[in-house]
Amino acid sequence: MILVIWVIALMTVLLGSFALIARTENLQSRHMFDTTAARYAAEAGLERAVYELRRPDPLTRWSGDGRPYEFQFDNALVHVELTDESGKIDLNSAGDDILQQLFVSVGLTLDQATALSDAIQDWRDPDDLVRPHGAEAPEYKSAGRSYVPRNAPFQTVSEVQQVLGMNYELYSRIEPAITIYAGGAEPNAAYAPCQALLSLPGMTPELAQQILQQRQQIPAGQIGVTGLTTPNGLPIVANGGGNTYTVKSRATLANGASAVLDASIRIGGVGAAGKPYTVLRWRDDDEGAAAAQTCGGSPALGGRGPAPRKT
Repeated sequence: MILVIWVIALMTVLLGSFALIARTENLQSRHMFDTTAARYAAEAGLERAVYELRRPDPLTRWSGDGRPYEFQFDNALVHVELTDESGKIDLNSAGDDILQQLFVSVGLTLDQATALSDAIQDWRDPDDLVRPHGAEAPEYKSAGRSYVPRNAPFQTVSEVQQVLGMNYELYSRIEPAITIYAGGAEPNAAYAPCQALLSLPGMTPELAQQILQQRQQIPAGQIGVTGLTTPNGLPIVANGGGNTYTVKSRATLANGASAVLDASIRIGGVGAAGKPYTVLRWRDDDEGAAAAQTCGGSPALGGRGPAPRKT
């Protein structure tokens, strides 16, 4: 009898362990399935964005000014935001005024902003001459760095983290506003995100927030005929945007599982993969690469702004 009881107890333990393992594997499989489904739904958001950006009619074409778009894909709700790279600050062409104002807008003092602006320009210029507050090879060696400035244009946006005086916290705050694909001396206010707007002469957080709110209420293709202007009186015109965009796509399944895709693409021609766009940067971020921005402490548009356009 004692032996039978011990055998039954042992079998109970084995059966319970098997049930626990089976349940754990089932949950893992379900999580993997949901994550994969959400990821491909987020990629569908990217493909849909490319299709909408190639529409010939500017009144129905999706806008690259950061306004949100939503659509249903299978059992997922896909939320897409597009930013025309011409609305960002180009690290390879922006001058002192724009760079300094960018850094001041995120909390640096004018002296700190001036030093960082000079260091960025020393990194990208072809000579070894040190700007008044900049840094060339001797300054990097004195700071214990194992590298020296490239003395050539930035090849990636993240490369700016290597500039003397830059740190990750500061980089994470300015990253949505900087690019290497715009080519202009200052950002196009018709597409500029919050921090890029704040770099424009005379801009204040309140005015930048007002422009963002008013801009997203205007139908795509009609910016420039509604009287929006920058602080120096120049009209904000949507014409002249580029063919390079940052696409942030979040897909959320009915059970709450989600995935976020953050990519920079260039539209035009047919890429090596047979697609009508080229991927310049790609990042998967399950924690939310498309986090809402704020202007000087004001609520982000994603929280209280206009409702997403469902298409």
